[in-house]
Amino acid sequence: MTSTEPGFQRCALCQVEIQVEGSTSDRVIFSRGTPGTRSKLWARVCQYLKSDEQKQQCINQDPALRGTPQPGDGFEEISAIQLGDGGAA
Repeated sequence: MTSTEPGFQRCALCQVEIQVEGSTSDRVIFSRGTPGTRSKLWARVCQYLKSDEQKQQCINQDPALRGTPQPGDGFEEISAIQLGDGGAA
């Protein structure tokens, strides 16, 4: 973990910036899109880390700081669609 200035944290792994506003209301600044929460960051990025080394670098591994997942944090599962006519040429 690295810090850029007081009140901000930047993850050395994914480079996301977290504006520390309190234990349950931290604001996550993504590289694109609107700001979000630690639970949104977890649902979209942090939960997919594979190695212990990656997890040690991640600034969003503490469940107490993430809070309860909210609707819309993760990406929606969608049904598979069939493209083309389905027959072999």
